[in-house]
Amino acid sequence: MATPNSLHALLILALFLLHSFSAESAVASIDLGSEWLKVAVVNLKPGQAPISVAINEMSKRKTPSLISFHADSRLIGEESANLLARYPTKVFSHLPSLVAKPYDFTRAFLKKLYLSYEIAPEDARGVAVFKAEVGDGGNFTAEEMVGMVLKYAAGLAETHARTSVKDVVITVPPFTGVAERRGLLAAADLAGLNVLALVNEHSGAALQYGIDKDFSNGSRHVVFYDMGASSTYAALVYFSAYNAKESGKTVSVNQFQVKDVKWDVELGGQNMELRLVEYFADEFNKQLGNGVDIRNSPKAMAKLKKQVKRTKEILSANMMAPISVESIYDDRDFRSSITREKFEEICADLWEKALLPIKEVLKHSGMSADDLYAVELIGSATRVPKLQAKLQEFLGRKQLDKHLDADEAIVLGASLHAANLSDGIKLNRKLGMVDGSTYGFVLELKGDGLLKDENTRQLIVPRMKKLPSKMFRSVVHNKDFEVSLAYESEDLLPPGAASLTFADYDILGLADASEKYSSRNLSSPIKANLHFSLSRSGTFSLDRAEAVVEITEWVEVPRKNLTADNSTSASANTTDAEAKNISEESTDKLEMNNGDIAHSGSSANDSSNVDLGTEKKLKKRTFRVPLKIIEKTIGAGMPLSKESYAESKRKLEVLDKKDAERRRTAELKNNLEGYIYSTKDKLESEEFEKISSEQERKSFMEKLNEVEEWLYTDGEDASASEFQQHLDTLKSIGDPIFFRHTELTARPAAFQHARTYLTEIDQIVQGWEKNKSWLPRERIDEVIREADKLKTWLSDKEALQQKTNAFSKPAVTSEEVYDRILDLQDKVGSVNRIPKPKPKVEKTVKVETEKDNNKDKANNTDSASEETVSSEDPATNEPEAEAASKGHDEL
Repeated sequence: MATPNSLHALLILALFLLHSFSAESAVASIDLGSEWLKVAVVNLKPGQAPISVAINEMSKRKTPSLISFHADSRLIGEESANLLARYPTKVFSHLPSLVAKPYDFTRAFLKKLYLSYEIAPEDARGVAVFKAEVGDGGNFTAEEMVGMVLKYAAGLAETHARTSVKDVVITVPPFTGVAERRGLLAAADLAGLNVLALVNEHSGAALQYGIDKDFSNGSRHVVFYDMGASSTYAALVYFSAYNAKESGKTVSVNQFQVKDVKWDVELGGQNMELRLVEYFADEFNKQLGNGVDIRNSPKAMAKLKKQVKRTKEILSANMMAPISVESIYDDRDFRSSITREKFEEICADLWEKALLPIKEVLKHSGMSADDLYAVELIGSATRVPKLQAKLQEFLGRKQLDKHLDADEAIVLGASLHAANLSDGIKLNRKLGMVDGSTYGFVLELKGDGLLKDENTRQLIVPRMKKLPSKMFRSVVHNKDFEVSLAYESEDLLPPGAASLTFADYDILGLADASEKYSSRNLSSPIKANLHFSLSRSGTFSLDRAEAVVEITEWVEVPRKNLTADNSTSASANTTDAEAKNISEESTDKLEMNNGDIAHSGSSANDSSNVDLGTEKKLKKRTFRVPLKIIEKTIGAGMPLSKESYAESKRKLEVLDKKDAERRRTAELKNNLEGYIYSTKDKLESEEFEKISSEQERKSFMEKLNEVEEWLYTDGEDASASEFQQHLDTLKSIGDPIFFRHTELTARPAAFQHARTYLTEIDQIVQGWEKNKSWLPRERIDEVIREADKLKTWLSDKEALQQKTNAFSKPAVTSEEVYDRILDLQDKVGSVNRIPKPKPKVEKTVKVETEKDNNKDKANNTDSASEETVSSEDPATNEPEAEAASKGHDEL
């Protein structure tokens, strides 16, 4: 449910977007958590909120991040949640945490959470393959299933925006590694989405926090403390403002920079829930006796975990909470209760661990709690009272900051980032964002002739390096070699990472380039330039490589004419006195000198065109030869091959088609069921007795009962075409009856409308004759005749309808009557639009004729005067010609 804070934020965001452009564009943000999924949409269609959280099919603002395969069907979100307790091995959860993770890590992760999925290692990458009961290709990787969830999320966005949505921003926890980010991008690609960026969750929260604030009066440090379902982090963010020129004015622009972030990937709300699960599992085992442990029953543990989640939520607002699980094991019910004090006791060690991220981020930044302007709480687990009390105690504060919606702050902030990155939507208010890489990366070089020293392993991306960034390194070498990209330290690795290295490349072509140019006069050793990019999504990769060859050699060039150069230099040294003397000479002399200058210039050109031969000069030349890069990364972080990608795409498309057919089948089944119930009610009403015989209604009712019986027996598993066929059969019987029922009221109304219009026709004709005398009489008479025809046709049809049995097909329909009226209205309109003729003005024509005659006379006079001037003595007109010439030059 939206909180007052979130509603206020949405209102502010709406105001900021009102002056944006491109009303047809829509982008979305997806907060893909380990347990929950949230979607926000930026859409500028009129009548819709510019930024809003999309609701699911159950009208909820967050959706379980679940996917299941049951009865040869795929279910996502709320539909899967309904199956969780009954079929725990078929409902898959925590999938984003398992993307690009090794099989052993996945197996241990699932065991810790009592998730009994059937998995197997994949041959190519060594990731886990989840076995599902659906169709022929029932084995899926985490990337494939996350792709399915992302496509479902995009569907929620499109339903909410009522337009296509392909551009998205996806949020990720700050500890997400390069391989996991690449895997998530691959999953989005399988879903047909264009990912504008993967944005760190703390940046999304910072955007939401800062968009409606003004930092021009003072900067501030804010810590965003987020405890979600499976992890905890604390991010230190610095908010400030700077002045910029905009349309010639100086404006203040807000910005923020992520200074540092620390995390604990094994501490979250589910850790508290697991403590409760263990506590109640022990209690039930004691009640049951016989040495039975319900931990070995996936169904019992699924039921217990579901109720424990509710119990923890109740304890956040109450001092005691009950728990009740029906048929938890062997048809036995379990009922118990727990106090908040006991809950805090069994989680005692977790409260101290929860403080470590914020302690570390302050220590690493050299700050104290007093230097913080605010500590904003986000994440569902931060609602636990004991956690808030421990944070207050450590920070020395009476109150913690809760200005943001704990559930929706990240997805709403990410939607702002999506709007900024999209081409079609621009925010009216700006908030600069500077986020950094949460990991440091090193470059390692291997190859023949490369000695292991500080040059072969060097830090290329320090931690918190600005996103995005580009960089390059030069390697002096003349043979092919290998490049590895690795994390900076073993102390800071993504969860599940098997080694420091996350990417390996072969650089080919350097040896060939060295051999090709080795016989040339090299001015410096051959080197390879390596170009890297740290993307906006936090992935780090080698983009391209080139060999740089610098050669110094003698080359032949045309010999220069030194004489011509000297003469040109001498002519350029004319003194001011000479220039003054030239200017004082007569015009004739000046013209003559100009001619001499031009001639001498021509002579100089002629001498310079003489072939003087060539000479050798020493020149430096640089050649850049593209090198071939082959990625040879192995393991879970290995990118999907073209074949694997195509196969994954095919499997998802098959499921999409089956889902579309399933939805169509369900819709047609509901339509058939609804038609049967509504028709039965109508047939029993008195209205239908007027337009149908008793035998007709009885026969139709029998057919309805027959189809209804089939619907709940053999029709349970029928196809869409079968439902459509039965619906068409029923409609072929019922449509004529319903049509007669509709005509029972529609036809008299049509006749009344026609008679009213015929009365209006008489008034229209009288108005024409009185006020529009220019209308042709034959056109008016034509309208009168058509009106008389319609009057006669109405009388005939009405008489015929009165003779027709009410149970039979109508002699005339309301549609026919309206068609006749429309035809007559068209004729009336065409006559009414005839314009009034413009009056003839003869006097005006006469004046214009006289004016034309005067113009002709004036033209003849001008022509005669021109002839006179041209026939005079040229000598007489010479001064006038000269004056005219001077005037022309001035112009």
